Amino acid sequence: MHAVAEPAPELHEALPIAPPVEPWRRRLVRTLLYGQNVDRAAKAKARVGLAILAFTLVYAVIAGRLVMFAVSPESHIVRRAGSGDRVATARPDILDRNGKILATDVRMPSLFAEPRRIIDLDEAVELLTAVLPDLDAADLRERLNTKRGFIWVKREITPKQQQEIHRLGLPGVGFLSENKRTYPNHAEVSHVIGHVNIDNQGIAGLEKWVDGRGLAALHMAGFATDRLQKPIELALDLRVQHALRDELIFAAEKYKAKAAAGIVSDVRTGEIISMISLPDYDPNSPKQANDPLRINRLTTGVFELGSTFKALTVAMALDSGKVNLNSSFDARGSLRYGKFNIGDYHGQNRILTVPEVFTYSSNIGTARMALAMGVEHHKWFLRKIGQLDRLRTELPESAEPIVPKRWGELNTVTIAFGHGLSVAPLQAVAGINALMNGGWLIPPTFLKRSEEEARKLARQVVKPETSEKMRFLMRLNAEKGSARKAEVAGYYVGGKTGTSEKVIGGRYSKTKLLTTFTAVLPADQPRYQVLIMLDEPQGLPETHGYATSGWNAAPTAGKVIARIAPMLGIEPRFDLPPAEQLILAKSPR
Repeated sequence: MHAVAEPAPELHEALPIAPPVEPWRRRLVRTLLYGQNVDRAAKAKARVGLAILAFTLVYAVIAGRLVMFAVSPESHIVRRAGSGDRVATARPDILDRNGKILATDVRMPSLFAEPRRIIDLDEAVELLTAVLPDLDAADLRERLNTKRGFIWVKREITPKQQQEIHRLGLPGVGFLSENKRTYPNHAEVSHVIGHVNIDNQGIAGLEKWVDGRGLAALHMAGFATDRLQKPIELALDLRVQHALRDELIFAAEKYKAKAAAGIVSDVRTGEIISMISLPDYDPNSPKQANDPLRINRLTTGVFELGSTFKALTVAMALDSGKVNLNSSFDARGSLRYGKFNIGDYHGQNRILTVPEVFTYSSNIGTARMALAMGVEHHKWFLRKIGQLDRLRTELPESAEPIVPKRWGELNTVTIAFGHGLSVAPLQAVAGINALMNGGWLIPPTFLKRSEEEARKLARQVVKPETSEKMRFLMRLNAEKGSARKAEVAGYYVGGKTGTSEKVIGGRYSKTKLLTTFTAVLPADQPRYQVLIMLDEPQGLPETHGYATSGWNAAPTAGKVIARIAPMLGIEPRFDLPPAEQLILAKSPR
């Protein structure tokens, strides 16, 4: 038998199974997406994180934009408004010298429409005019019946009206919050502050000056936001402003004057502490400013200021060195010049010294002084002291002086005592300040200014000793002359009266007068000048029928001084010696 061979035992070791061959297309895609030799799980995890971060950023941006729209929902509408549909933008606050607000912005809703989105024109007109009955229905219908993207329906509506219109749910109608200028002191600051138009743009007074400094350009560039507005500090003192206005209102009523005006000025800095012109207006209702009777008589008006101008004539003579306080002038008879006969209101009919010419307010003596100086010297001095050129201040409204075209000796004669030359009262105040402060002509300003800043702008126009003599004459006039009714115990007031006949129909009227009075305090070391002006005051029984300055403007100035001197920090001094001992002793005659 043959043996059967057993088969060889099988090998049980597992041989590696080759992975299936990946198609080349998938391999190419994987390489492009993940690269080579990269952990796909780690890569996928990173990409998920990146997607989460991207979505987070997107939603953060959306949330931020929603917050911006919530804070300023009208910003996209503002961009739609054309140049003819301006939105009232922000303005800086205006403050008095003590930080009291004189002008500020408040947010007010305004109603606009987008005519292209109006669905039912008749319904919109009917509902809107029901809430706003002052709207003209025909005009509103015409304006809404267009393809415009934006129109104003009504600016500055009340919150109640806004709520009622909002409840109507009219498509294509919305609200914008605008800046509305408000003046909490109403008429008290009108002629200084001025006012703005419906677009919050300054059109008068300091409001117009603010725009002229570049605010309008900032608005156009979008930079004039509330956060960028720095308040403007004025020299004005609201307390003094109130007191001056109060006394002027009383004086105008008492003396039946058609108008009244006043200025309080710092003689050392040129700051205007107060300025009132009556009748005034409420800048919250600027239409009142269109009344020609409500002009600012102190800067826009020009007047012949009468004997107040004699202070300039006497200062000119003293400063020339040809005249001193002991000089005398013949006032024994009227001064005949051509067909004109010049006399004195309170004629003494004798030779007068310079102090007597001033205290008796002699037209003849003053005219002879000016003639002694000569026509050219007279013109030169008045120009030097700022009376022949237009006065420039922060207020845009200012008038050019009315100067004779052909200035001869007769003009010098009449201008010497305040006739024949018309200037703005603020202009005269600046000139008299120079006579009181040591001889420095300082440009007036409505902004706060230090004495150091003022001195940099000042020009010496008269000698210090001339200023000393003029202070003596002003005080002497309050002691013995026409300014006695302005005297206030303890404040050593000095002053000069002025009464001029108004020109009516080309002729000087004997019944219509302009009275002025300028006071300085204290006269030995002047700090402030007060000017009072009354237009066409009437005589009263208590004034014995007189309507001249010494009977109305001078006592009004005294009342003003009594009220404002304590506010201005001037301490009263009693038992002071007369001017000759206190002032004149310091200066050679």
